[in-house]
Amino acid sequence: MTAPALSLKNLSKSFGPAQIINDVNLDIAKGERHAIIGPNGAGKSTLFNLISGLYTPTSGTVSLNGTLISGVPPHEINRMGLSRSFQVSNIFANMTVRENVRCGVLHSLGQGYSFWKSVTSSKAVQEKTFEVLEHCALVDKANTPAALLPYADQRALEIAITIAGGANVILLDEPTAGMSHSETDRAVELIRKSSEGKTLVIVEHDMGVIFDLADRISVLVYGEIIASAPPSEIRGDPKVREAYLGDEALPEETA
Repeated sequence: MTAPALSLKNLSKSFGPAQIINDVNLDIAKGERHAIIGPNGAGKSTLFNLISGLYTPTSGTVSLNGTLISGVPPHEINRMGLSRSFQVSNIFANMTVRENVRCGVLHSLGQGYSFWKSVTSSKAVQEKTFEVLEHCALVDKANTPAALLPYADQRALEIAITIAGGANVILLDEPTAGMSHSETDRAVELIRKSSEGKTLVIVEHDMGVIFDLADRISVLVYGEIIASAPPSEIRGDPKVREAYLGDEALPEETA
């Protein structure tokens, strides 16, 4: 039997007397697009921080592709095939778009910056960087300083950096926050394209995005998962409506 891409077992996290994550059990299959939703303060970002290694669990475990990663530093988890974005754009503002993407590419090829070797001389680095820029529709902005990009393009760049590292498990935290409807539509298509053949875990408040992208949805309320099912089941789950979404917040299924 194939191991899940991510497996959380009895996962808990406390800060002093405050229990933020409480005995979460969740398996996410390889190749699945999985959404985690819940009200503000539900513990979604804490859960992401536990998965990506920024926080160490108070109890319980996290496994990546069958390997225990609880307590492993974030950079080592990244090298094992997991990459994440953050709620706030996490890019190198003073570097160009190309240079930002190249940072991720160098890591994926097992290389690093060197004082005595020009990274621009590497054909593999150049080709992979161009491939990612093209994939994310950023070729025409390759020489633009990241700080000068419109907000939506900065988020696209962050996704580009995330996938440039070659990770097979991608965590996206609020990727469409602050976007217009048209920008959101573009971001959804980029996420869909970028997650093909990979495992995607996404935290997002826009229910339209969630029900459009996700194969399965887990609902986190006060640190506990109260439901985990395909979108059609979540849409009609009375516990979910009562605890979080409400009748008006759920998109109706279209024929």
